[in-house]
Amino acid sequence: MLNITAARKAGKKGIELNIAPLIDMVFILLIFFLVTTSFVKETGVDINRPVAATAVSKEKVNILIGITKDDRIFMDKREIDIRAVRANVERALAENPEGAVIIVADRESRTGIAINVMDGCRLAGSKNVSLAASLPSGAR
Repeated sequence: MLNITAARKAGKKGIELNIAPLIDMVFILLIFFLVTTSFVKETGVDINRPVAATAVSKEKVNILIGITKDDRIFMDKREIDIRAVRANVERALAENPEGAVIIVADRESRTGIAINVMDGCRLAGSKNVSLAASLPSGAR
């Protein structure tokens, strides 16, 4: 049987494992993955976008507003009223003043709702408001 006390008295040291560098490395990796991950915002509903031959893709979209075919308005995966569009966009622009607003309207939604939403976005102070469209299937 091994006597730990006698081994220490004899001058034999135990093995010490220093895990501080390992913890530092884990935190560095965590920060790296958090910074490099792109967070995709969605409107929260499935929308059948209209097709446009002149559609272009935007690299950085910060504020998405969805309009369904039954004219319901969604932002940040929750339904909002037409009168609340301005306040919600103002709040989103306060977080990111350079944010672009993309209105993703279903092809069967009424044009008047999309115009009212666009108007609310501009009244909220957004300088960059766009309507989303899909490219034709052969134009990709």
